[in-house]
Amino acid sequence: MATAVFWKLGVGFIAILAISIFFWVPPALAINNPIIPRELLFGNPEKSSLRISPDGSCLAYIAPASGVLNIFIRTVGKEDDTLITSDKKRGIRQYFWQYDGKHILYIQDKEGDENWHLFQTDLQTKMTRDLTPFDGIQARIIAYEAAIPDVMLVGLNVRDRSFHDVYRLNLKNGALDLDTENTDGAQSYSADNSLQVRFSTFIASDGGTELKIREKPGSPWKLFQKWGPDEMFGGVAGFTRDNRSIWLISSVDANSARLLQVDLETGSSTVIAQDPQYDVGGLQIHPVEKKLEAVGFLRDRSEWQLIDSSLQPDFDILKKVRDADFDVMNRDLADRTWIVAYEDDDSPVTYYAYDRISKKASFIFSNQSKLEKFALSPKKPISFKARDGLEIHGYLTLPVGMEPKNLTTVLLVHGGPWGRDSWGFTPEVQWLANRGYAVLEVNFRGSTGYGKAFLNAGDREWAGKMHNDLLDAKAWAVKEGFADPGKVAIYGGSYGGYATLVGLTFTPEEFACGIDMFGPSNLITLIKSIPPYWAPMKALFDKRMGKLETEEDFLKARSPLFKADKITKPLMIAQGANDPRVKQAESDQIVEALRKKNIPVEYLVIPDEGHGFARPENRLKFYAAAEEFLSKILGGRKEPPSESEKWDSFKQ
Repeated sequence: MATAVFWKLGVGFIAILAISIFFWVPPALAINNPIIPRELLFGNPEKSSLRISPDGSCLAYIAPASGVLNIFIRTVGKEDDTLITSDKKRGIRQYFWQYDGKHILYIQDKEGDENWHLFQTDLQTKMTRDLTPFDGIQARIIAYEAAIPDVMLVGLNVRDRSFHDVYRLNLKNGALDLDTENTDGAQSYSADNSLQVRFSTFIASDGGTELKIREKPGSPWKLFQKWGPDEMFGGVAGFTRDNRSIWLISSVDANSARLLQVDLETGSSTVIAQDPQYDVGGLQIHPVEKKLEAVGFLRDRSEWQLIDSSLQPDFDILKKVRDADFDVMNRDLADRTWIVAYEDDDSPVTYYAYDRISKKASFIFSNQSKLEKFALSPKKPISFKARDGLEIHGYLTLPVGMEPKNLTTVLLVHGGPWGRDSWGFTPEVQWLANRGYAVLEVNFRGSTGYGKAFLNAGDREWAGKMHNDLLDAKAWAVKEGFADPGKVAIYGGSYGGYATLVGLTFTPEEFACGIDMFGPSNLITLIKSIPPYWAPMKALFDKRMGKLETEEDFLKARSPLFKADKITKPLMIAQGANDPRVKQAESDQIVEALRKKNIPVEYLVIPDEGHGFARPENRLKFYAAAEEFLSKILGGRKEPPSESEKWDSFKQ
């Protein structure tokens, strides 16, 4: 973000100005489009996450039971839907079939603490057991293979909270046997198709990456490849069927992360797929034959490059089903039925079962069918030149039913920052557009997906050039005529919350207001309080943010907390009390600083959430509060909160 010119205003004047803004009520925006209920955008989906059983006989999906997301199954071709799990509070969001076809496996944390546990539910008895029953630990799934259905490799930080050892989990009796002890600080492990741990990945002291290999369990680790600190994120993506070669994602000798096939004996490599600008975004691999079928690239939209040409007829048919981006979510082991998800920008996610024998795709359900009667807003890819000439990509969403001119606008900043916005259906975007706001999403420098030069351009640029890109995006929208320069809000979560705080402190006249969701206010305390299992990545933070041990003054200079008295515009902050990444203290300290200066701030703390708001009850209260806040400042439309959406209990 750019170094800003600070306005030398007296504290009393700032407080009076902020208070006057809070109580000025602008006229409501005129828009000819029905209000979409928040419940449809932020409540539970009707059904989602469709998956077919290994033998192809059953479908599983997530849907609410008594208001809480649980797992249901149905027999293919029947309507005998049966509730399998019985979660009462948190809800289940990530699950998959056990390869025996008799169990469902899912992961879940406790009230947002990110200490994920692995659970197993028996389809016959509906009994669920915790397969990783250790208090305060985090389970990571390392590998699971169809050919070995009763064994899974999991990472557990039982011995040392900073490092995950690899355990061999017996899915029949629940026994956990130590497979690989993490004695040298590996960040992650990769296993071959025989469930033998072969690779370990390390973040080197300079922020680079080291890949180590061993021939078999018990053999010594040897350096396989070392990448410098400027290379893209990457690593082992899979093993060929004979376990003699790997598919490796790497940007070495290229700008973008490309897919290589590397012979483990000779070290020779072959480029399988690449794009000069965009990084490899995903692989499609046959779960039994271990054949690489397709490579995905997330450009303006998601695109697949076929590797297995025999699948061309299938992909041609799938492209014609809907004008939307598609992804093969899973398949039966006979490879007859594919479960395909389609994501559009202006309609809910839809799921189809594709029969590879008949070459027909059958609609199963959409995740929120009630949204289909509303006019949703298309998301348009955009690009512009930043002030230093760097090309920046993003997306613009304009409200349906309004003239696209001088609109009240929300600059919605993604988290990470090492992530990116993408095309497709986004509830938050549709909510804002429906309320009458143009929505601008920006993949500022430091975002991933655009190659290493673009990623590295964000190094040490928190509150520097990364912020300049956001300001340049606003200037572009004003120049193009979409945005009213005096009515632009900044809003985001995690890094996006930090960007919001930076926007209101470093450049206090640029934005009309801001909403910060669990954003760090002080980079010094952020780094000091990272979760223990992030310890192997500390060198990466040193490179991309600044090194705490030697550059505390630099990090302080990029921290909004120390410029809190510059805020002149309304601010809302929301925080999960159990957030392990950006702890509540990050929000507490800036709220305290503002209130000491009599600068108004609306502060919500959600007691049973972490880094993100998972429970629909909490989401609906937060978005009702945010909607009220934006409407009060910018004049957008609002839906009156229901009794269950009132957020008074969150106020602090």
